[in-house]
Amino acid sequence: TNDSIGHYAYHVSWSPDGKELLFNRTNRKQNAMEFVAADPATGKCRVVVREEWPASWVENTPAMRFLKDNRRFVWTSERTGWRNLYFYDLSGKLLTPLTNHPFEVAGIVRVDEDAGTLYYTARSGDNPMKLQLHRVGLDGTGDARLTDPAYHHTVDFPPDGKSFVSVMQTHGAAPVSKLFGADGKAIADLTKSDLSRYGQLGLRPAELLTFKAADGATDLYGLLHFPSHFDPAKKYPLLVSVYAGPRTNGARETFAPPQTLAEYGFLVASFDSRSAGGRGKRFLDAIYGKLGVVEVDDQAAGVKSLWGRPYLDKARVGIHGTSYGGYASVMCLLRHTAVFRAACASSQVTDYRLYDSIYTERYMGLPQDNKAGYDAGSAVVHAEELKGRLMLYYGTADNNVHPSNSLQLIRALQQAGKSFEVQVGPDRGHSAVAQPRMMEFFIENLVLAAPPQ
Repeated sequence: TNDSIGHYAYHVSWSPDGKELLFNRTNRKQNAMEFVAADPATGKCRVVVREEWPASWVENTPAMRFLKDNRRFVWTSERTGWRNLYFYDLSGKLLTPLTNHPFEVAGIVRVDEDAGTLYYTARSGDNPMKLQLHRVGLDGTGDARLTDPAYHHTVDFPPDGKSFVSVMQTHGAAPVSKLFGADGKAIADLTKSDLSRYGQLGLRPAELLTFKAADGATDLYGLLHFPSHFDPAKKYPLLVSVYAGPRTNGARETFAPPQTLAEYGFLVASFDSRSAGGRGKRFLDAIYGKLGVVEVDDQAAGVKSLWGRPYLDKARVGIHGTSYGGYASVMCLLRHTAVFRAACASSQVTDYRLYDSIYTERYMGLPQDNKAGYDAGSAVVHAEELKGRLMLYYGTADNNVHPSNSLQLIRALQQAGKSFEVQVGPDRGHSAVAQPRMMEFFIENLVLAAPPQ
C-alpha cells in the first residue's frame, strides 16, 4: 500500500454465494496485487491471494473460474515468470498447482467437475503464437496437449463437453475447422477455406520472419507482405505498420490475408518488439521504465533485418500507427533517423507525463522516480532531432490520448524550426487519419520524392 494514495480497487463483484464482496487491489506502483474478500457489514477485508513481481508490474485482472461449490476456484498467476494455473479455496488455501509450464497458459476453456478435469489453452505450439488445447486433472496430474502444435487453434466446446471444434490455421494456412473428441482424436472435417481466387489474382502469401531484437540476443517475429505480381528484380519502398504496446504482437499465426496497402507498390511489414505478448513475464521486464526506447529500437532492428534483401529500397522506409502505434511511429522517426524516412502518427502519446497515470505508472514507474526514463521516451523532449517527414493526426474530442499530446509536440517542433504536417479531426475522438490521405503522404515522401543523398 502507498500510504498517501491507498489502493487501486477494481474487478469488484459479489462472491457466488453473495456473502462477501470480492475485488482486486494494487499499490500505486502496481507491482503487488491482492485478491480480497470483504465483509459487507463491517468492511473488514481479508487477503485471499497475493501476487508480487518487484521487477516490473503484476497482471491486475488475472483470469479465474469458480467451481459449483462457490468456494474453490481456478486462478491464473505469473509468479514463476510464466502464466500458469492454480487451484485455490476461497479461504486462501492453495489446494494444488494445476500447471507448471515454461510457456504461457492463455485461457481457461472448460471445467468438467464430473470428470475432474480442466481444459485450457496454452502457447505450446511449435512457436508461441500457436495456441493449443490442453487437459489436466483438477488434482494437477495428467496434463496433455490435445491439438496439433503445427497450427493455431481456436476451440469451442458444446454444452455436453464430449467433443470440440477447432478452427486451425497459421499465418500462411487459411482456416479449416475440424471436429474432435474430448480426447483430441479427430472425428470429422467440417469446413475449409478456398484460396483459388488468390492464385488467379496473383496474390502472394505473407512471410513469417525471425530477427534479433536490438539487444542482439532475443529472437523476435515479424510478418512481411508483398504486392501482387511482385518482381524481386525491382526495388520497393517499405511501409511498417506498428502498435508495439505492452503485450501486443506484430506477428501472428492467424491467417494473414494480402495487405491492401501493398497494392500501392509497397512492401508492408509488422514486427514484434520485446513488448510482445505470449513470451512470459521476464521477457516483458525488458520494457519496464523504458517505453519509447526498447520497443522502438526493436522496430528499427526489424527493418534492418531486411536491409540485405536486394528488392528493398532501404532509403524509402515509412512507418504508421494509431494510439500506441502513433507514439511508436513518432519515436522511431526521432530515434532512428537512418532507418525511417517518414512517419504518419495518429492519436499519439507524445510524453507519458501527459497520459493517464494508472497505465503509465504500471509500465514506467512514478515520474519522480524515473525522470530519465520519461525524458528518453518523450517525443516532446526529442523534437529537435526530427530529420524525416512527419504527419501528425489528432481528434479534437479525444478523451483517451488528450489533444495536449499533439499540441505540445507541435509547439516543440515549431520552436525547433522543423517542417511537418498536421491533420485534425474536428469533434472526432480516439481515431486515425483517413487512409487515402495517409497513402498520399507516403507516396509523396517515399515514391515521388528523391531519396536523401
